[in-house]
Amino acid sequence: AGFALSLLFRMTRTEACPASCNCKSLGEMNGLHVDCSSRKLTEVPALPVSTKTLYLHNNSLTSVPPGALDRLHRLEEVRIFDNPWNCDCHILYLKLWLEDISAPSLENTRCASPAPLRMKSLRQLTGNELGACKRLLPILCLEFFWRDLILIAGAIVTFILVAWALKFTKKLVCQINL
Repeated sequence: AGFALSLLFRMTRTEACPASCNCKSLGEMNGLHVDCSSRKLTEVPALPVSTKTLYLHNNSLTSVPPGALDRLHRLEEVRIFDNPWNCDCHILYLKLWLEDISAPSLENTRCASPAPLRMKSLRQLTGNELGACKRLLPILCLEFFWRDLILIAGAIVTFILVAWALKFTKKLVCQINL
């Protein structure tokens, strides 16, 4: 009973309009218009799965947690401009998500920080500008290199041992025959 109640709560929570937003039905089969603009939000609220249009502009959002918007499969329009976006490694999820969902929003969404990226649109961001992201890549590549090197060395040692064992077995068979 506790599991069913928890599931029911989760389903109603994800279909309920967030307290900090205004929701308007676009018709039973058309989804919801969710307006969370100009609410001084510092994080994206739990949004209804049936969201078709989403307005998050003119808030205090600096980033979006990875996966926070993935459930919005019916989304057709999103406005997230006029937020103080922090364009560091954590903005990568939002950039990639907008590339798939909304090219106009990608163009209109601008960085507020760090200073060298101020007023640059997310569309213009390159991997080199996402500071910490480029430092993570070589470390991971180096870990893969060492792992692969150890696996190759192990395979070579195994091959040599098998070849030596076969040679030794052949000598032993020859001595037994004599």
